[in-house]
Amino acid sequence: MYLLHPVARLSLTEFSVHPSTTIGIALFAAAYIWRAKQGPSAADRFPVGVTADSADANQLDAAAAPAGPTPMQRLAYFSSLVLLFFTLNGPLHDLSDFYLFSGHMVQHLILTLVVPPLMIAGTPGWMLRPMLRRAALFPVARKLTSTASSFVIFNVVLALWHLPPMYNLALANHGVHILQHLMFIAASVLMWWPLMSPLPELPRAAYPAQMLYCFLMVIPMSIISIYIAMADSLLYPAYAVAPRILGITPLQDQQYGGLIMWIPGGVFFYAVMTVVFFKWSARGEDSEESAQVGWVPRTQP
Repeated sequence: MYLLHPVARLSLTEFSVHPSTTIGIALFAAAYIWRAKQGPSAADRFPVGVTADSADANQLDAAAAPAGPTPMQRLAYFSSLVLLFFTLNGPLHDLSDFYLFSGHMVQHLILTLVVPPLMIAGTPGWMLRPMLRRAALFPVARKLTSTASSFVIFNVVLALWHLPPMYNLALANHGVHILQHLMFIAASVLMWWPLMSPLPELPRAAYPAQMLYCFLMVIPMSIISIYIAMADSLLYPAYAVAPRILGITPLQDQQYGGLIMWIPGGVFFYAVMTVVFFKWSARGEDSEESAQVGWVPRTQP
């Protein structure tokens, strides 16, 4: 049975807050503040497996730089948490969960394309290194954050949760819905990793590979979007019995949702591709090493 709010509950003056999201976001904030206060140890400043004696010139330069998190990193990280709070609570949550499928697509785009890159941008690599020193975790992390794995995991998760049986199950069961959002966020962090990794030992892809990665990322999302937008019947029946907003019919709502995923989602990756191109041009090298955080070109003797 699908649980739907009455129309009176959708109001800009009534802000619904869900304890599960608030507690989770507070824990992320507390962990970040605690780790920032700790600061990096001497070992945290070097990639896993590298010491001050074995470090090359770039690694020594990176280790000597201010550890952060810088004010801009703090702003990015806490902006991601604020955005996450307003995406999973309040009017957007109510609109997406109980009224409009298209509203849900807006929510999912924010959870996958906006929150994770802000979170990664706000996290210095040294904050994560202690976890990688666990012998069993580092090789697993290397595998999961590879370009191929990141691409496959994100798109499989995206496709899986938009299959009607899975999507309808999430709408009918709050616990499953929480799992859906957690999987979206986790898969999206992996998806962004080859583009934004703060850890050279879990490296970004080289800039040419990043551009190809962004181009290919559009294709699976477009296929899912076309499947939704072009369907001639309702795929998600929960929205068929939802109160209507602005006279939008359930089928129109489904079509709008597919178009929202298709057009803004695709354009977003082309915009990222443009940013990657200018970063590539500025650094002037094609190697994987030149794409890593903290890399500095060396003048030839």
